[in-house]
Amino acid sequence: MVTKLGYEHLRRHDLRHTGLTWMADAGVPVHVLRKIAGHGSLTTTQRYLHPDARSIADAGESLSAHLAARRSPDGPRLRAV
Repeated sequence: MVTKLGYEHLRRHDLRHTGLTWMADAGVPVHVLRKIAGHGSLTTTQRYLHPDARSIADAGESLSAHLAARRSPDGPRLRAV
């Protein structure tokens, strides 16, 4: 099918990686992606996800903003997760 569309270099499996990455970028949790993909392991699903440079930069900026946020006068409030 992809050959008919003029994308001979693509394989169906490439499209699977792209679809799962797009869903992850849209905020679909990885445990839901695992079910959609039919994987037995989250590790397998994570191998399918390919964040782009902008997503990685955005994550760094989000962390920087979080760390720079005003804290209470008593210092940062740490919480166990």
